[in-house]
Amino acid sequence: MISKIFLNTFLLFSVLTVYSQSDTGEKNNTKLLKITSKIYMLQGKGGNIGLSFGNDGIFMIDDQYAEDIEEIQKDIKKISKEPIRFLVNTHFHGDHTGGNAALAETGTVIFSQLNVRDRLQKMLKRESTKISEVALPVVTFNDDLTFHFNGEKIYVFHVHNAHTDGDAMVYFTDSNILHTGDVFFNGKYPFIDTENGGSVKGYIAALEMATKIINEDTKIIPGHGNLGTFKDLKDTIIMLQTLYNRVATAYVNRKTEAEVLNMSDITKMYDDQGYGDGFISTEAFVKMLYSEVEKKRASIDQIEETNKAAREKYDKMMKDREEKQKD
Repeated sequence: MISKIFLNTFLLFSVLTVYSQSDTGEKNNTKLLKITSKIYMLQGKGGNIGLSFGNDGIFMIDDQYAEDIEEIQKDIKKISKEPIRFLVNTHFHGDHTGGNAALAETGTVIFSQLNVRDRLQKMLKRESTKISEVALPVVTFNDDLTFHFNGEKIYVFHVHNAHTDGDAMVYFTDSNILHTGDVFFNGKYPFIDTENGGSVKGYIAALEMATKIINEDTKIIPGHGNLGTFKDLKDTIIMLQTLYNRVATAYVNRKTEAEVLNMSDITKMYDDQGYGDGFISTEAFVKMLYSEVEKKRASIDQIEETNKAAREKYDKMMKDREEKQKD
């Protein structure tokens, strides 16, 4: 039995399979997009892969599902026969780390934020999870690290509690290309894994942090979706802020989750743009937002209740004092 998160991820992403056909007539599940002379994006059933080719070898970001890694390796060899020297996992989900074991066995060194290794290691210890020990990242970092590879500086930095608790973005500083991992779904409602450290607040903060590092000319490889722009990133921030605030307003006005789900006007402007056409439906996204608002408001409501009780106690104490003074 596959672990819950890997199974859910597989079911979610299996709908994204796109078949193309090679010159030999063989069907492919992947597509290579050339961004610059040395940076490519590889799309397939899982998360988008980033690739840097050069004299130093191949630098890779994420590796999709285990069952597709052989095809992915074949595609990569069409561009370069150099070894894949370094692999960065942007987070722990199986559609981004499934090829780890196969690549590690060829000598690829795997890097990740330390929470990614911790989560994969915990999964290894579960009897129901069949993940090879070699799939674990061998180098971890807390906040950031820098590679000097293929003639440019590659900056890898951790963004806190966004899609998960171990997300990393990768910025090719000279090529001006950013790989966001799943902290950016281009043009679709994102999957925010609140069960594994993700949060709406952290997701927005991560995207805002990215906008301070990149510029308006940056090309962006999203975790899922087509190659993006600075504007696409900003649009996602606005979408998240807008819909979160609308759901929060409804919650404060005592609307139940069911009532909010029936308020189609909340998301209409984004649904009309196709945001709900991905594997994260409008309903699933709104439910997640409502749950996040409810968690945040619970602490606020508790404070308000405590303050109310304190005021009532104080008022009673003052009233008793006044009555005693009258006597």
